[in-house]
Amino acid sequence: MRYVIIGNSIASVGCIEGIRKVDSVGEIIVISSEPYHIYSRPLISYWLAGKIKDISYRPRDYYERYNITPILGKKVTSVDFDSKKIILETGEEIEYDKLLIATGGKPFIPNIPGTDKQNVFTFIRFDDVKEIDRVIFDGAKVVVVGAGLSGLKATEALLMRGCNVTVVELAGRILSSILDDEGSKIVQGVFEERGVRFYLEDSVREILGNNRVEEVILKSSERLTADIIIFAIGVVPNVDIFRGTILEINKGILVNERMETNISDVYSAGDVAEALDILTNEKRVIPIFPNAYMQGEVAGLNMAGRETVYSGGFPMNSIGFFDIHIMSAGLINPNFEVETLRRLDMEEMIYRKIYVKDGKILGFMFINSIDRTGMILELMKSGIDVSSFKDRLLSDNFGFLDLPGEFRREKLTGV
Repeated sequence: MRYVIIGNSIASVGCIEGIRKVDSVGEIIVISSEPYHIYSRPLISYWLAGKIKDISYRPRDYYERYNITPILGKKVTSVDFDSKKIILETGEEIEYDKLLIATGGKPFIPNIPGTDKQNVFTFIRFDDVKEIDRVIFDGAKVVVVGAGLSGLKATEALLMRGCNVTVVELAGRILSSILDDEGSKIVQGVFEERGVRFYLEDSVREILGNNRVEEVILKSSERLTADIIIFAIGVVPNVDIFRGTILEINKGILVNERMETNISDVYSAGDVAEALDILTNEKRVIPIFPNAYMQGEVAGLNMAGRETVYSGGFPMNSIGFFDIHIMSAGLINPNFEVETLRRLDMEEMIYRKIYVKDGKILGFMFINSIDRTGMILELMKSGIDVSSFKDRLLSDNFGFLDLPGEFRREKLTGV
């Protein structure tokens, strides 16, 4: 049996480890356009900040221990699903028995004049931060476009390297996908205290300069002097080479509960796949670390013959900026009527907010009071009715004894 994996990130690791739980001898080939050992993308900002030197996600002997044949630094140009062949940019052809597509996401760059100039970067791959590292200097004027998770992690790293940073964001608040207005203001204040300027409800209209970036013109007509510009607007599923094939694609690649695509022996997982969101009961791309691994593992188990079902996931983020820590999950800004539990302490910079409907937790956001969030997540996943103890959910010392007796017994005894 020959297993081939296109991609070399978290979903790929899940797939490898899923396969090896069932099949210890089958051939596994991993193909990636990047030349690097498996690394953790969330760590690239820490590398740029100088906090860490190694961003590996698995030990250096990982490929050898799992008997993997890595083909790194070579791009897949097409897949012939009928003949079960993968074609590389070198012209090489690789046959497969089972295939996982884990090509992840690619950065979104707006179609505006000047993006081809020097010192215009994205912020998703290790090569991106290596290039940024080569050109930044103390006092460099950097414009970061995007105030989401990656944009603000880039901003944090750049501040630690002595840069002057301006952030441009199309939405009316920062971190709009994981925080509400009040939560966003708390985090924005932390960055502003460190000298960051924010231009909200604005976007870049044009990038000026001879060969390299010198100035940025915003839609509002504001002009910003810049040495470097970083686009961190977000990612979209990396499905370009599969357009026009028989593979079913919506925004991402459509999969069933076994992570199978519409093509026999072809699976998909991670940021490129549309799988079940258990809160909305719809299929969508949820580009987060834990989901990618779990989807990859389910795909790997099924590829190796052990039928396994992916039970679904939901958006979930745990992130920190400087001395502030954030945990959020589920629906953050619901557009329908829900019960809202809320606690705000501006002096301590603590914010806890939970959305409840019909007694069940639909989503939450916690800032600087994130202990026991695992318990909240478990209640959410299990669909437990929290009506009888919902007033305790906002407490810092909410704990196991606050849970219903039958739920405690189940967790302790397994029945």
